[in-house]
Amino acid sequence: MLFGITLVHWLVIASAIISVFGSIAYIRDTFLGKTKPNRVTWFLWALAPLIGTGAALSAHADPWATTRIFLAGFLPLIILIVSFFNKKSYWKLTTFDFLCGFCSLLAIIMWAIIDSPQLAILLAAIGDGFAAIPTIRKAWTNPETETGLTFIFGLTATLLVLPSITIWNIENSAFQIYLLASNIILIFSIYRKRLKK
Repeated sequence: MLFGITLVHWLVIASAIISVFGSIAYIRDTFLGKTKPNRVTWFLWALAPLIGTGAALSAHADPWATTRIFLAGFLPLIILIVSFFNKKSYWKLTTFDFLCGFCSLLAIIMWAIIDSPQLAILLAAIGDGFAAIPTIRKAWTNPETETGLTFIFGLTATLLVLPSITIWNIENSAFQIYLLASNIILIFSIYRKRLKK
């Protein structure tokens, strides 16, 4: 224990720093016009985790584990804002994107109506998953429009935070498990053509 902070807490801090660096890479590539964020995805990636953070805190979830959920919402919000600064970073949205966005918003609205913290976290993860589908699809068909390093950092950050989960319940672990799965799928979608070569 150093400065009253345990190893588990240091892992959460390291995870947060890695997440920030991963987002910086995406922000840089978006400014350069190399990466073209799907704005439906990034808007909902910001919204769902921020709601999940509120739900986790209201359910008295561990604040250290909840930090990762907060960052999973705050950093996409920054990326969404940055996507409006370079016209070359624009990705044309389709009906499919908006349909996924609608499903994501529906999950979030259901959380507001049901008013159950545990269900809210699950619905936020489901909403986030629907939000990810347009970017997964884009990464699969146009991997050059994504910054794979961001999702590698995201996977690393999620793996680092797992030991900080002291109680494996819905409040503390559901969103982390979702983040693990979504980062793996995105990494595979972006790099699969290179792996074949």
